[in-house]
Amino acid sequence: MTPGPTQVRKNVRAARAAETTNPDLDPKFFKFYRKTCHKLAAFLNTKAQVLILGGEGMLALDAACASLTEKGDRVLIIDNGIFGEGFYDMVKAYGGNPVLFKGGRKRGIHAGDLKTFLESDSDFKFATVVHCDTPSGVLNNIKEICPLLKSYGILTVVDAVSSVAGEPVLADEWEIDICIGASQKCFSAPPGLSFLSVSEEVWRLIKTRKTPIPSYYCNLLLWKNYYEDFWFPYTPPVSDIYGFRAALDNAVKDKTLFKRHEKIARATRKAVQKAGLTLYLDDDYCSTVTAITVPEGIDGEALVQTILADYGILIGGNFGYLKGKVIRIGHMGENARPEYVSKTLKALQAALEKEGVILKTDMKAVFLSEFKKGRIQKG
Repeated sequence: MTPGPTQVRKNVRAARAAETTNPDLDPKFFKFYRKTCHKLAAFLNTKAQVLILGGEGMLALDAACASLTEKGDRVLIIDNGIFGEGFYDMVKAYGGNPVLFKGGRKRGIHAGDLKTFLESDSDFKFATVVHCDTPSGVLNNIKEICPLLKSYGILTVVDAVSSVAGEPVLADEWEIDICIGASQKCFSAPPGLSFLSVSEEVWRLIKTRKTPIPSYYCNLLLWKNYYEDFWFPYTPPVSDIYGFRAALDNAVKDKTLFKRHEKIARATRKAVQKAGLTLYLDDDYCSTVTAITVPEGIDGEALVQTILADYGILIGGNFGYLKGKVIRIGHMGENARPEYVSKTLKALQAALEKEGVILKTDMKAVFLSEFKKGRIQKG
């Protein structure tokens, strides 16, 4: 029950067991790969080219920065969380000049605050923003942020790894130039793949760079004409892509997908608060993860291990400045089921009570009651 990787459905595991081929030479696989990319583009609500890369989500983040950044480029890093801040190091690694726009760590970035900043400084090649910053679960309003940035001529790179398939993403309508996701979060396939949509404006920009892209594995330009040239820059991981296609099909067929995530997230927060625990965030919650402040005197990392050892349930600890202080329940993809979340809350309560924490209510009961109020029919 961590915020990724998540549990994997049986049909996804079965798809990974299908007989493999040589993807570098098999025309059927080229067509399968392209069709999967097209289906993913439709899911992201974009007409842009979508690529699936052989590497965990960090690969696509790195590839976006490597392909766009040239020495001295000013890049705006929108930072209100650990992952948002992480773009700073990637841009700097490729010779860019990253500039931080810092927001509060317990709420989403407000477009009005960003606009005020841009009125005095908007000379940026591109900007990076995280849709859901997983360590805190904060959800940034990219529907407003990205069009605002584009109005100043700034390209947008969105890390939607922990949100896509759990929160709606309308890449074209929201003017996202590069939208990044991964297999192991809300799609509930095993880790190993990342994907990204690439706008025509980005393709034009990287084609006209003054200097070569300082990477091979992270060079998006090598992928531009893979189908026409019948050539992959490197051998795709066949089984991973078969499994991901099954997971993508699951998501497309699930007509309750976004509503289910929203209902479960809301019921989880209600249960936590009614029990007397404190949510880490003040506002702007993502529907895929709930971050909970650990009660005074309790070590969050030890609590996670207790829940695993005693109840066989793995929740998320944290890292950076939140390590030991904030724990996380991942209710994304296959984890976003009432039976799983209710068991997790029961285990969390038992582990806290074992440490002497007195809670005000039965979290499992509150969760199930709140979820039932907004029960959704299976689609």
